[in-house]
Amino acid sequence: MTLIAEYGTTLLILACLFGFFMAWGVGANDVANAMGTSVGSRALTIKQAIIIAMVFEFLGAYLAGGSVTQTIRSGILDSSMISPEQMIFGMLAALLAAGTWLLIASIKGWPVSTTHSIVGAVIGFGAVGVSMEAVNWSGVVPIVASWVISPTLSGVVAFLIFMSVHKLILDTEEPFRNAKRYVPYYMFAVGFIVTLMTVTKGLKHVGLDLNNWQSFGLAVLVGLLITALGVALLTRIKADPEADKDFHFASVEKVFAVLMIFTACAMAFAHGSNDVANAVGPLAAIVGVLQTGEIAARSLVPGWVLLLGAAGIVVGLATYGYRVIATIGRHITELTPSRGFAAELATATTVVGASGLGLPISTTHTLVGAVLGVGMARGIAALNLRVVGTIFSSWVITLPAGAGLSILYFFILSGIFG
Repeated sequence: MTLIAEYGTTLLILACLFGFFMAWGVGANDVANAMGTSVGSRALTIKQAIIIAMVFEFLGAYLAGGSVTQTIRSGILDSSMISPEQMIFGMLAALLAAGTWLLIASIKGWPVSTTHSIVGAVIGFGAVGVSMEAVNWSGVVPIVASWVISPTLSGVVAFLIFMSVHKLILDTEEPFRNAKRYVPYYMFAVGFIVTLMTVTKGLKHVGLDLNNWQSFGLAVLVGLLITALGVALLTRIKADPEADKDFHFASVEKVFAVLMIFTACAMAFAHGSNDVANAVGPLAAIVGVLQTGEIAARSLVPGWVLLLGAAGIVVGLATYGYRVIATIGRHITELTPSRGFAAELATATTVVGASGLGLPISTTHTLVGAVLGVGMARGIAALNLRVVGTIFSSWVITLPAGAGLSILYFFILSGIFG
């Protein structure tokens, strides 16, 4: 292992820089999953959304983001066919490639999948840098299928949730009174579903290794606590007859705006815990090889690696997150707090359901599908089809873009250190 002996420190510094860059991309692009609908519906300003997301994305990534890196390393590539040197160069190339693509997408305002970016990058270096046999090609099929499955499932769920809002609240004789009556039930659903989403993804990193019944009980408890807090806040909201003259549901939307603050915080925490893996997974793999000189099948993510990933997400969000937030929140369809809530709850529900069934799913694709579903509830004319077409095209390009850049960077790094 002369490579590690000669360049170990240099490679570790590069790994940290590239890992931070990838985490920056997650913050700049993917954080719109948590914040886009809240900003687009005007429940939160951009500044408020960024502050909330900085706090809860960081907490989610650092507290609940451990032990989530195995799929990227062992699910796509056969580690027995890869040498330690190839693993180091390959994961460095993958981080840099995925980070580069996310930078391009964020500048353009395209909401792309960070998971697919890093998966494409890993496939690229594995197929060309190692061998075609090293790639588990059967694992690529579900990823491509998720381009259709994720948005379709969440679109249908969002449509149904928004229809329930219409039936129970908006289409009644006293919408404001009914909003106060039924919104607490939606608050419980938010707390329950997002807690379930977080614990099913794993909280072993903070010493919480829960079985299914314990997870269910914790989700119920959190749901009840959020409901109690929400009810206390709702008592302070009064009907505004003047505002209702201009927009019939102005007072009702104030009630849903309170609900959107809860969904924004919860989704940011869940998103941070789930998607930090895209940045820290390859980084943890490199650190493991540099420390031991061999490729381990499983290893816990060191705390400082999670901290680096969490910090990168926050910086990315604060610097470039507003571009993708604008696309999700304002350019696909017009959102109000009630519509934004339906989209976020549908996203969380779909992610929980898909995780339980073992279906591959992208949070980005799921949220875009949910926003489309809410838009469709008002008819196809409510959607900006040109923006939708651009988003779908960027999804298809993501996998090959990550792969192509990764191959290029792999050979550059191999040439420099080889």
